[in-house]
Amino acid sequence: MVKYMANPIKGAIIGLDPSNPVSSIIVFQYNPDTMTRTLQPQTASMGGGTYETQRLKGAPIESIRLEIDLDANEQLEQGEADELKKGIYPQLSALEMLVYPKSQLVIANTILMELGIIEVSPPMGPLTLFVWGWKRVVPVRITELSITEEAYDSNLNPIRAKVSLGMQILSYNDVSWTHPAYTVFLAHQVIKEVMATMGSIENAGRLGEVVGVS
Repeated sequence: MVKYMANPIKGAIIGLDPSNPVSSIIVFQYNPDTMTRTLQPQTASMGGGTYETQRLKGAPIESIRLEIDLDANEQLEQGEADELKKGIYPQLSALEMLVYPKSQLVIANTILMELGIIEVSPPMGPLTLFVWGWKRVVPVRITELSITEEAYDSNLNPIRAKVSLGMQILSYNDVSWTHPAYTVFLAHQVIKEVMATMGSIENAGRLGEVVGVS
């Protein structure tokens, strides 16, 4: 848990649902110390011509794994007695709702099926954004959510828990160009390209060290 900064920028996970704009907003109580990112390049098949193997079919498939700590004792220290009565159950529920269909849509689809409607589309989940500073705001799909509740109050509300979270970033490969995630990811890539150029410029002066030229 990162606690050494006076006023750290906090990470967050936000579920955007037009019917309920505040349904899933999770601001990290403590920023995780580590985050594992895995990128799988999307290259052309090896059976192509000489130059085909250098072609990129699209953005890499990127997955993220991190662990979030939640602790209601922090609320007690800050004098939030009313919030402490519920423990961290509201925060856990907000996270879990990212992988639940809305109950009203489940009911509506059940009624449609009972009426004999054959083609009933599964409910759409919220557009989920992983926010890690202004340079990294990316649309994601939750692939794994593991919650370890470690302590409870007298009403069995969880007051401390560790949440292991697995996510896959949604790129322009995964959605249509009209989907909001397309624009969000493209903006993320543009920022990454700018940062890469800055890093390359900074390292250009050290190229002589690499090739052994003084």
